[in-house]
Amino acid sequence: MLVSVLIPVYNEVDTVAEIVERVRATPYTTEIICVDDCSTDGTRDVLARLLADGMIQQAIFQKENRGKGAAVRTAIAASHGDIVIVQDADLEYSPADWPTLFEPLVQGRADAVFGSRFLGGTHRVLYYWHSVGNGLLTTLSNMFSNLNLTDMECCYKAVRGELARSLTLKSERFGFEPEITAKLAHANARIYEVPVAYSGRTYLEGKKITWRDGMAALFHILRYNLFP
Repeated sequence: MLVSVLIPVYNEVDTVAEIVERVRATPYTTEIICVDDCSTDGTRDVLARLLADGMIQQAIFQKENRGKGAAVRTAIAASHGDIVIVQDADLEYSPADWPTLFEPLVQGRADAVFGSRFLGGTHRVLYYWHSVGNGLLTTLSNMFSNLNLTDMECCYKAVRGELARSLTLKSERFGFEPEITAKLAHANARIYEVPVAYSGRTYLEGKKITWRDGMAALFHILRYNLFP
């Protein structure tokens, strides 16, 4: 089984090499695809070194900053794995949770498995209003998709490779999460949800998502569910 690890990267010079090490320490055969979203902090040099050293299989450099959705879409198109999984480069999510995520896929019971930060996994205590906003967005997404997820915005989404590559994804930035959720629902995919650990960052530590992305997610939920 080949696992395609899709790592969208933007200005993560301090963490990208470490997440690659953590991925390589897993017991899986992996194809690591890093897509740099026009970083300006030296991340590109790190990725070039990792590629030259054989630590990653592909390093794709976007010519302009287009957002996480565009980076993930590029990585999916370049993937070959039986399973694809999005792995952020910021160390907030741990590959130690992969066995739990992959089990329903390996057993043939699921087409996609979503992680959830709200099903009992260890998590760092951070922003109350972020959790409120996430709950509202997840509820709205569930109303339109008729799913019963607890954490639609969770980064960890593992999908059968063939299915992931068949989806027509369009969102550029953080609209990727509601878009892929809606399109998997419309494809009648068998979706499971499992608990994952979460070590969130503060804004001083480099967190990038803002309230504007929450408002954009609201638009994307309506767009991709009502006009699939």
